[in-house]
Amino acid sequence: MIEFPTSGVETWFWLPTLVAFVLATITSSAGVTGAFLLLPFQMSVLGYTAPGASATNLLYNIFAIPLGVNQFRREKRMIWSLAWLLGLATIPGILLGAVIRVVWLPDPGPFKAFVGLVLLYLALRVGLDLWQGRHRVKRPSEELSDGLIVQSATWRDISYHYQGTLYHVPNISLFVICVLVGIVSGAYGIGGGAFLSPIMVSVYGLPVYTIAGAALFSTAVASVAGVLIYPLVMPLMAAPGVDTSPDLLLGLAFGIGGALGVWVGARIQRFMPQGLIKGIMLACLLFIALRYMWAYVM
Repeated sequence: MIEFPTSGVETWFWLPTLVAFVLATITSSAGVTGAFLLLPFQMSVLGYTAPGASATNLLYNIFAIPLGVNQFRREKRMIWSLAWLLGLATIPGILLGAVIRVVWLPDPGPFKAFVGLVLLYLALRVGLDLWQGRHRVKRPSEELSDGLIVQSATWRDISYHYQGTLYHVPNISLFVICVLVGIVSGAYGIGGGAFLSPIMVSVYGLPVYTIAGAALFSTAVASVAGVLIYPLVMPLMAAPGVDTSPDLLLGLAFGIGGALGVWVGARIQRFMPQGLIKGIMLACLLFIALRYMWAYVM
């Protein structure tokens, strides 16, 4: 057993690493780190209920994501222009979300219920696509000869070829969506990838094999912003004496498992049918949506 000094959590040293590894391996194929599942694990299993638990979650993302992003880069399935658009566009939203949470949302229950409804709508979109078999895409080949090729990246849109099909990403509408996602992330500390991946797959019709790396990258950028904002904004919300700082050692323990899990998830994604990846995405959406809505009802 080991005690993590900042959080006061006492547990086996291997447990946080193992849990993070399993969650990241399962969810990273869909462009999600699994951090949204780590928060209830921290609170319900480890007993870490202080505001610092959310900051530790963000720290986990920073540690966990780079290896997975590099794997997508090596497999030529990383669209950097899209990744930077998603990442940078969420930052003003995160700043605004933190301010909104402090100044105008002393009772976040109704808005969290609204967010849950939005996620439920996205879940229905993903589920319908899955049921009807829309946007079927072959798995990437082992030779990676069908890797994506960016045709153009302008302020209007990003166009790329993948497996003989040309895909377009409208930058202006996606920028607005990223700002809104950033507001929710800044206010409530949930990963932006859980929103952006299903939006890009079900709304814009992009193959999940081409956007997972960009979604992970954007989550890392947003998490860096969140970790910097936490010690500046959260003390305004917290009661006197409540520590809002992340637990560095616990975040590192989660991050080691998460880094290995995201890397494994990125490596095995090209062997997984898109239907299975969409099923994982659907399960993630339903979990967050029902959790937010249930908390409001109860």
